[in-house]
Amino acid sequence: MLRKQELQDRRKKRSRIRLRRASNDRPRLSVFRSGKHIYAQVIDEDQGKIVAAASTVEKDTRSELKSGSNKEAAGRIGKTIAERTLAAGVTAVVFDRGAYRYHGRVKALADAAREGGLKF
Repeated sequence: MLRKQELQDRRKKRSRIRLRRASNDRPRLSVFRSGKHIYAQVIDEDQGKIVAAASTVEKDTRSELKSGSNKEAAGRIGKTIAERTLAAGVTAVVFDRGAYRYHGRVKALADAAREGGLKF
C-alpha cells in the first residue's frame, strides 16, 4: 500500500501535467495549505522566477487576522496576491491547486484573487 505522501505527490503531478497543457505560457498561481497558514505564489515557469508571493505568516497580515487557517485568512491572501501580481504586470494566470480539493480555503483564495482582478 502506498503512503499518504506518495498518493499526494501523484495527485499533484497529475494536476501539474494538465496545467502545463492548458497554460499557454501564463504564470502559475500555486497554493500551499498547512494546518496553521496558507501560502500563495505566482511562478513564471519560463524564467524560473517568483513574480509575487503572499502568506498568512507575514507580519502585517498576521496582525490583522485572528487565525491564519480559516476562509477569512485565505480570502485576505487571495486579495493580496492579486494586488501584488497586478502590480508586477501580470493579469492572467493558471490556478494550481496542487493536491488539494477545490473547496474551503483553496476556493476562498481563488475567489478572492478573481475579485482582485486576476483572470484564470
